[in-house]
Parts: sequence; structure tokens; C-alpha cells
Amino acid sequence: MNDMTEAATLKASDFKSDYKPVWCPGCGDFSVLGAITRALAIIGRPPHEVAVVSGIGCSSRIPAYTTCYGFHGVHGRALAAGAGLKAARPDMTVLVTGGDGDGYSIGGNHFMHACRRNMDLTYIVMDNHVYGMTKGQASPTTEPDWDNKLMPGGTGIRSFHPLVIALAAGANFVARGFSGDPNGTAELIAQAIRHPGFAFVEILSPCVTFRPEQRAWKDHIHTASVPETDDPARAARRLMTDDGFNVGVLYAGSRTPYVKKPAPSATLTEIQEEFAL
Repeated sequence: MNDMTEAATLKASDFKSDYKPVWCPGCGDFSVLGAITRALAIIGRPPHEVAVVSGIGCSSRIPAYTTCYGFHGVHGRALAAGAGLKAARPDMTVLVTGGDGDGYSIGGNHFMHACRRNMDLTYIVMDNHVYGMTKGQASPTTEPDWDNKLMPGGTGIRSFHPLVIALAAGANFVARGFSGDPNGTAELIAQAIRHPGFAFVEILSPCVTFRPEQRAWKDHIHTASVPETDDPARAARRLMTDDGFNVGVLYAGSRTPYVKKPAPSATLTEIQEEFAL
């Protein structure tokens, strides 16, 4: 399926479109975009064999900034569109990109069932613990005591833990990266794409406009002290004690990916007979 002669000549720049990103200066999504294009160069499939699907939000602009096929969908529905594309075109490499607001709030139901379905696609979520595009509201991953003008004193609501949910729902690959390490994140994304089944990569991507304190994340990031595991129980214990800043592959399972079975063909006469009164 891959032309290795062509793959050897691909560079990250081959996957970058001519559109200039419009994110705020210092946004972590710039680095994530770079990591995605590096990962695609590592994988070696040409742009016309890759599709990037997104929903709504700052990070969901990514399809326009690549030379791959792209689809910019509606709020929270990126995984539904991506799964439909993968079912229709299993030969394509499908990446779904988005943010914590888009993916875990209105898109939360699709997130859980995409993990459960375990189709062979990669979901990359840039998590900044805030709604950046719509001016700083709390997102599902926002800390309950985060205080700002929109939510004085904080929401008081427990934060959503996407990695735990992904593991419990059946994702076959669970990892976390950091936008401040674009090379390491590129390798992580490439590993996710290569792993069979539904691969989920959370990337901590600071919003320096509405959460400037996140610049300090670079001082908290650390490589997980234990190697990746294929044991869900061990991975669960590890994730439940996670401080939120472990990076690397946290779980790599062996579930068989879901593949849509082609429907048996039928003649027009046979179809008409089914609906005959």
C-alpha cells in the first residue's frame, strides 16, 4: 500500500499548506502542527493517502494547514465524520484533530464510543484546559478552582480525565505528549498512527492568551517512570495516580481493530421484492 521509494523522499514541508496559521503568538498548536507534519513524513504515506478531520475550535483549524485531504466539521462531531471516512475508505490514513472543549464536552459521547468501536484511526487532542476560541470559558479539563472573570472562584466541578476514559472505553493506544517537545511528540504521533486500532494522543498545548500560567508546564513535564504496558489493569492503576504531566505511551493494547464488513450485493429485483406489500 505504501510506495517506499516515494516515502523516502517525503519531508514535513510536503505536508504543510500555503495557508498561514492564525493562532495567537506563543500558542502550543504551532508546535503540534509541526509535530503532525513530521509524523506524517516519518510514516511515509503521501498527502493524497492521508485525511485530517476536525471539529470546531482553535486546534480544529489544522486540516487547512496541511496538504492532505481535510474536513472541517461541526462542533463535537469530528470523530463521527472520521469514523465514517475510515469505514468508507479503509485504505486511507485518517487523523482526527481537536481540542478539549470540542472533544470532551459536546463530543464526549462520540469520544467514548469511538474508543469502544476501535477503528484504525488516530485521535489527537490539543488540551489547554480552556475554551480558547470563545474567550476563556472553563472546559471539561479545567481545574475546579481555576478563577477568572467568567467563573469567579472556579466551577467547583471535578475535571474530566480523558486518558482514564479512553482506557476504560476500549482505546487500543493511549499516550500523552507536550507541545514544547515537537520532536518527541512527532515520534509519539507516528507510533500512534502505526498502532492498529483506535489510538488516542493527548497533547498538552498551552493557551498563553487565556491561561498564561501554563507557560510553567514545561517545568512539570516528565517522562513516565515506568514503561508502556499492554495490561489494561496495570495501565488503569498508573493513570489513576497520574499527576497530569507524564508524557509517553501509557498503554498499547492488542485488540483487533473494527473493520466494516461489506454488505452483500443484491440485484434491483431482489431489493424491490424486499419492499413488496
